[in-house]
Amino acid sequence: MAPATAKQRLIDTATELFYNQGITATGVDRVVAESGVSKPTLYAHFRSKADLVAAVLQHRHERRLDQLDRFVRERTSDPAQQVLTVFEWLARWHRGPGKRGCAFVNAAVEVVEPDAPAYAVIRAQKDWMRKYLVGLCTDAGARQPDELGAQLMLLVEGANAQVLTVQDRKAADRAKRLAVLAMAEAGIQVTDRRDSR
Repeated sequence: MAPATAKQRLIDTATELFYNQGITATGVDRVVAESGVSKPTLYAHFRSKADLVAAVLQHRHERRLDQLDRFVRERTSDPAQQVLTVFEWLARWHRGPGKRGCAFVNAAVEVVEPDAPAYAVIRAQKDWMRKYLVGLCTDAGARQPDELGAQLMLLVEGANAQVLTVQDRKAADRAKRLAVLAMAEAGIQVTDRRDSR
């Protein structure tokens, strides 16, 4: 594998630091020091820390698109089970590298300017996730897929908040059980396989 470019090293380092230490608490000097890239090189790729934050979130978003959909499709071809598989993926994430919940919600708390470059990425990620859930609900035959997708999005966000605030590593499992109830109300009968180990 080819060595990472300076830009990629900056994004990879900032991704880890921003998520684990916080955006505000992580200065560009630390990103530069830990990435092994010079400050002039950082500013050659990113005009400001705000642009670096947006690039980090865009990188996370692109990885999320691929990881989540691949996990869901590889686990099952049954549309109703695919909805629940989203929560299985979330549970695994929380028990592994996702110990601080959703990086996009965390960033929204720290990036207070609504016109900051990061906000557009945050909104796009949340919009994608909601539409992804709506698509799965449509395929599963939900009576009101838009409404069910919005309800499931609330469960996802609630699980992320529980992981961040009280370190509840079973929040996604609980959200999955509530998703079964919401799906039943929307006309989708599904059994929770309880397979989110």
